[in-house]
Amino acid sequence: MIFLLLLIQPISKSIFMATFESIEKEMIARLSFPNADVLNDSAEINQRFYDLNRALSLGNLEHAKTKIYFEDNESKKVVETTIWGLTDQRVILKQGNVIPIYRIYKSV
Repeated sequence: MIFLLLLIQPISKSIFMATFESIEKEMIARLSFPNADVLNDSAEINQRFYDLNRALSLGNLEHAKTKIYFEDNESKKVVETTIWGLTDQRVILKQGNVIPIYRIYKSV
């Protein structure tokens, strides 16, 4: 039974990622974001903030890039970039580009 669960997890993760369009970080400034949160579950919202803080630390200490899965007013997107800053409402990227935290599904 444990083996079966290990097989299911990577498949569902790849399906999750396949629904997101990859974009360059420079394009984020042109996007428009609705006000609604993309997550409804409080545990997922807390995990999102934890993951973003971890990505911020890795970016500052090791210059590690993070994949951010988010949704603007048109579609789901993913960007691979370094997180430079984090407020209670926004993720700050290079060149002052920002993504509202409430529009982010996940960061890895």
